[in-house]
Amino acid sequence: MTQSSGVFIQSTQTDPVVRAGAVIRTEYERLHALLTTLVEPQPTAGAGDGAGDGEGSGTGDAEGAPDRATTASPASASVSVTTTATTGVVGEIRRHLTASAETLHAAAAHAPESRLLVSALRIARSALDRHVDALDAAGDSASATAAAQRVEAVLSVHRAVEEDVLLPALAALPGGVLPPLVADYETLLRGGSLDTSAVIDVRPVPREQRHPLVFARYARLTPGGTFTLVNNHDPKPLHKQFEAAHPGAYTWDYVERGPAKWQIRIGRPNHRPCT
Repeated sequence: MTQSSGVFIQSTQTDPVVRAGAVIRTEYERLHALLTTLVEPQPTAGAGDGAGDGEGSGTGDAEGAPDRATTASPASASVSVTTTATTGVVGEIRRHLTASAETLHAAAAHAPESRLLVSALRIARSALDRHVDALDAAGDSASATAAAQRVEAVLSVHRAVEEDVLLPALAALPGGVLPPLVADYETLLRGGSLDTSAVIDVRPVPREQRHPLVFARYARLTPGGTFTLVNNHDPKPLHKQFEAAHPGAYTWDYVERGPAKWQIRIGRPNHRPCT
């Protein structure tokens, strides 16, 4: 029993879906924590302090003026703090949404098995964008709290769909594309940029990493875009995987046919294939 449990733990640690799910879950939990800071009640000024005990009352001169200014100050500070905090949270949410769209969603959008799923996610994204815009425009704590709660509700749906449906769909695509896509997602979250090189030379790349690298680069192509693959042999197995994963949604043109060097221009056509 002990031995089988150890094998199970080891397999889940190396399972691409499990590893990707952990990354996605950590990011959503971080966003949830940020939103919670906006939903929690803001500290209020001690409006009743000294109000009925006679202290400071009965002085209609300048001595009472600082007290009134001090009492009004926390309310103004609260609005300022709310605006600053909201701007930071909105920026993080938008960074996450962009990273997801340019990596995980982009890769799944052109596979027949997951195209409709991404269409549904994009519809939900439109609603989410409206709520995020409302959060960004919130001018007081009450508005920020209401908008943050709406954002959190839609984000929770996004998390469930991405973790439970999208990641397994990506893992099932040929080419082992999920790990490099998640790596790209993390790169964008850190504020980095993705490789958009026009040429990918896989000859110095370990053999087991070549196909995922090419598929991940294809996922970043916009319609009409291309890149050139350089290899030391005719990549027929890769071609078969492309045909299985993206039938009618890619172009494959030989630029150089060996014998020592092979170059293939791979592209994404402007049209969407009929399914």
